[in-house]
Amino acid sequence: MASARGAVAAGHPTTAEIGARVLADGGNAVDAAVAAVLASFTLESALTGLGAGGFMIVGGAGGEPVVFDFFVAAPGMGGHTRTGELEPVPVHFDSSTTQVFNAGAASCGVPGMAAGLEAALSRFGSVPMSELVQPAAQLARDGAPLNRQQAYVLRILEPIYTSTPEARAIYAPEGRYLGEGDLFRFPDLAVALERLGEEGATGIYEGEIADVIETYVTERGGILSGEDLAAYRVIERDPVTARFQGREILTNPPPSAGGILIARSLALLDRIGRSGTMELVEVMDMANRARAGEFAERLEDPSFADEFLSDASLDLALASPDRLGSTTHLAAIDSDGLCASVTCSNGTGSGMVVPGTGIHLNNMLGEEDLNPLGFHRHRPGVRIGSMMSPTLVADGSRVVAGLGSAGSNRIRSAVIQTTVNLLAHSMPPQQAVDAPRVHVENDLLQAEPGIDPDALARLERSGFEVFQWAERNLFFGGVQIVTRDPDSGEFGGGGDPRRGGAVAYA
Repeated sequence: MASARGAVAAGHPTTAEIGARVLADGGNAVDAAVAAVLASFTLESALTGLGAGGFMIVGGAGGEPVVFDFFVAAPGMGGHTRTGELEPVPVHFDSSTTQVFNAGAASCGVPGMAAGLEAALSRFGSVPMSELVQPAAQLARDGAPLNRQQAYVLRILEPIYTSTPEARAIYAPEGRYLGEGDLFRFPDLAVALERLGEEGATGIYEGEIADVIETYVTERGGILSGEDLAAYRVIERDPVTARFQGREILTNPPPSAGGILIARSLALLDRIGRSGTMELVEVMDMANRARAGEFAERLEDPSFADEFLSDASLDLALASPDRLGSTTHLAAIDSDGLCASVTCSNGTGSGMVVPGTGIHLNNMLGEEDLNPLGFHRHRPGVRIGSMMSPTLVADGSRVVAGLGSAGSNRIRSAVIQTTVNLLAHSMPPQQAVDAPRVHVENDLLQAEPGIDPDALARLERSGFEVFQWAERNLFFGGVQIVTRDPDSGEFGGGGDPRRGGAVAYA
């Protein structure tokens, strides 16, 4: 679609529209991404918020690409002793599938969201934070109706979101849990966003708000302290890269795991020269065959990424159970070629909604797939691992696509397949997102409707247990993508229908 200013793809139509409005008013892709992320705190409140963390990759417009790591860090600098335990909460996906998640004060890590957005805006932005927070603050104060996808996520997370009086006050006002079409309001978040615009991130990480967070968490057995918040720093990293179909793939580096799994998988597909269902499954399966503990330990080694991406014999990977993946992704691109791709997550949320702060704290210390070496094993201040993989596709110095996905352990398979659809199969971006997906884990191959039945039969004969889903499902991720033809300047995009995604143009 031809457009004067750019495109934004996000997990909610209004999120995308708010980002596109910033572009239309003269802001750049990073301005648009920040405004859209802020709006998502209300529109996708079960997935993200000021208590969350994430990653943003920015590239194009003649600059060197950079990854802003503002994911959750391990607490403990305040010297508190953990007196509470992780609180297991059963979550019922359907009548036959139940999974236990861990919430409570002992699950809360140090959030990085406010600091990360501020850092990206300071480096690349052109619109002040005080302006970008306004649409999001109005949404939080006036409220926004829950769409079908967000209502579904809230429904399956109800045990967590009604576990404390503070959470019930916003998710079950007047004693009734919110459902599709109901208005979600979070007045404290509106105040917090306005404070962020006026005072910057220090208004959250230092002073009265930090003290309130520490008191609330430690009184309930956790260890998140004001010292942890004050010590938090955004880390700028160089992306890892791989070649695929003549393009450069730039994505999230270690200590996060997802990016190097994606880069290695695409590099192997490029080497094979084929990318059908058989090859995709074989390559993804190669990412599930080594001991998780060894892989997780080596992610902290600065030399590991280069070794991992270059050693064709290296038996890899990260085996972890399938999770809901309470994550959201958005991407923005502008007419100068600047692109920002950002993935954020609050885990499943901890239920710890700190009064007067607008902050629902994450539960990353209780997420099994982020703690493969065991719970409460991280040193204070160390980044917790993640599968989140915001990604750029470049043709030389020009960014031609920005994409990423929600979906925890399915992030890598969703990003790989969308990239293959876009580059190897020459699909338009929306078709690349819509196309049926597979995911393989521990010899279980799960497939959406539309996957070649002959390929599935061959894979089943080769030893995979095949489970075919009856319909497309958010289990398979939530990819949002924006594209720009570097020659014509034409923009495109795709919003994932699995998670209510949409594209807006400026």
